Amino acid sequence: MAAQFPPNPKRRDHNVWNLPTRKTLRKGQRDHSWDEFRKVIPLVPLRSGAHADSLPPKVAVLMCTMQGQRFLAEQLNSIATQTHPNWEIWASDDGSDDHTHSILEYYQEHWGEDRLSIHAGPAEGSTANFLSLTCRADIDTEFFAYADQDDIWESDKLERAMKWLQTVPRHIPALYGSRTQLVDERNQYIGYSPLFGRSPSFENALVQNVAGGNTMVFNRAARDLLRRAGDQVQVVAHDWWAYMVITGCGGRVYYDPYPTVRYRQHGDNQVGANISWGARLVRLRLLLKGRFRKWTDENIRALQTIRPLLTDENRSILDEFERSRNDRVLKRLGGLWESGVYRQTLLGNLGLIAASLLKKI
Repeated sequence: MAAQFPPNPKRRDHNVWNLPTRKTLRKGQRDHSWDEFRKVIPLVPLRSGAHADSLPPKVAVLMCTMQGQRFLAEQLNSIATQTHPNWEIWASDDGSDDHTHSILEYYQEHWGEDRLSIHAGPAEGSTANFLSLTCRADIDTEFFAYADQDDIWESDKLERAMKWLQTVPRHIPALYGSRTQLVDERNQYIGYSPLFGRSPSFENALVQNVAGGNTMVFNRAARDLLRRAGDQVQVVAHDWWAYMVITGCGGRVYYDPYPTVRYRQHGDNQVGANISWGARLVRLRLLLKGRFRKWTDENIRALQTIRPLLTDENRSILDEFERSRNDRVLKRLGGLWESGVYRQTLLGNLGLIAASLLKKI
């Protein structure tokens, strides 16, 4: 049955702010820009709490922030309106000097510290920030979700993820991810992320991330695996790493074709959607310059640090893939075939073959 997509979003201009960066104030000086800012924050109050015995399992929402004042409130509001009501936000800020921290404190004041806690990030980039949150021993829940600061969650995002995750036995690492709806800075519909049809697997994870971290929800067994890998591991991206680790160690991954997140495209995106021909040409140029090969080097080094945790089959796949990258042309292609690695689309697989021929993978 085809997935029924959420309706296209309507314009919400009042949620896009272009206020100047907060300046350092002298002792006793009042921040008047924050006074003006607070007047237009459309804070969503939380629903009345249900009895603890009737609540579904709690989800820890791992949110990393940095200079996020423009869109943060809208993202927080979308979490507040989830049909799955039992969640808590762990916000890790990497040293913002705009109103990000004030917004978090404003919501914390209204929602309570049990719903929103604020922490200092490592200030080493978003990947390090997400890994640090993932590995915090004091986050004690059965389920976890990554959240970017600038997106909008559809109201049933957590409910859909939990419906699948709760079909997986608790001891098996499990990761849910989905397609996204793309919107612009003003929450206007642009399109959808690519629809993937092939099953998620370690062979796919070695050369491609199947779902963005902003859609990912995972269970405690998956979080425990990521904690064993540690927060100091050097990887390209936290979400791609999660996909590799969980599939590599015998866990389960589900890709939902239903878009559960409105993925906002704007000038400050660290990684944007790759749907236009212009974006694809940019990726092609990066491939030819060797960027993809450097990413693969980094990911393989990281996977070798958790080699004992990989299944026997996936260790063999990793070894064959690694050998094939550095062999002569025909053996490179043969090794690529033997390893079984693949991307999700025909165009992606043609690019993979071309990269192998050029020794750019």
